[in-house]
Amino acid sequence: MPYYVYIIYSDKVHKKYIGHTENIEQRLKQHNEGSLGKYTKNKGPWKLVHMEEYSTRSEAMAKENFFKTGRGRDLLKQQFNI
Repeated sequence: MPYYVYIIYSDKVHKKYIGHTENIEQRLKQHNEGSLGKYTKNKGPWKLVHMEEYSTRSEAMAKENFFKTGRGRDLLKQQFNI
């Protein structure tokens, strides 16, 4: 089963969220329902701005961690203006 790294964005609060999952549709729905914790709760609607597929969870987690570094954030700002 593939794993996905995803980036969602809220125009309401001008914030992004980076995560990984096995089911992107379900995870986006959970974020928009506010059922996944404080950071995304009541800040939606969230829209999917980027997604990458990986064959292992460890690969997906490594990419998620990269996006959360200074270089990764700079790359996201350049590519997606977020």
